[in-house]
Amino acid sequence: MSKLDQVLILDPPSDLKFKGPFTDVITSNLKLKNPSDRRVCFKVKTTAPRRYCVRPNSGVIDPGATVNISVMLQPFEYDPNEKSKHKFMVQTIFAPPNVSDMDSLWKDAKPDELMDSKLRCVFEMPSENDRVNDIDASRSTLLNSTRAEPTPAAIPAAAAAAVDDAEMKRVLEKCRRLQAEVNKLTEENRQLKDEANRIRKMPRSDHVTSNSTNLMGREHSMAYLPSLLVVLAAIFIGFFSGKFIL
Repeated sequence: MSKLDQVLILDPPSDLKFKGPFTDVITSNLKLKNPSDRRVCFKVKTTAPRRYCVRPNSGVIDPGATVNISVMLQPFEYDPNEKSKHKFMVQTIFAPPNVSDMDSLWKDAKPDELMDSKLRCVFEMPSENDRVNDIDASRSTLLNSTRAEPTPAAIPAAAAAAVDDAEMKRVLEKCRRLQAEVNKLTEENRQLKDEANRIRKMPRSDHVTSNSTNLMGREHSMAYLPSLLVVLAAIFIGFFSGKFIL
């Protein structure tokens, strides 16, 4: 009986590429897609198991599902003159109903039930253009992060603006209170003048004589109030102008 064709769709289909420099772990991704209507068991093998870490290296793929596999190449000293002989093989088999023991499944599988695909490993060093592009990308990222962060000079400026706003609110509140006091004194002065005019128009009598002392005191207050208003107005205007000029 002929060997079954691979039921899974592999991406990439034939080469696993690893791009250097190889001074750190390099990861290449492999996608396994199951286009069939049956569950498929898979296992990933390599000719150099000490050089790679594969996650996951086995499992079951449901119908229509896709599994992403990470193949991690461990750091090593790269020799451009040495060609890579490392290879991977994705081995698959249709999963029987109620599969539970994967080890027994693979152990008892018949050769004509197995399907496989082979991939070779390709090592690539970055070109000069790639290095320039990486440097430009790093510079762009750094500039964007610098622009996004507030500079130390901008922080005090913002704080100063907040302080100025608070000071302005306090000045305006004091101005409102002074204006209210001026309005109140103006109203009292008007009432005293009205009462003085009313008393002057009354006929002379003993009542007027007995209240002459009170009238003189009120007239004295009336004479004092304009001066007080002038002083308050001067304080109000000076305080308001001084704050805004400074």
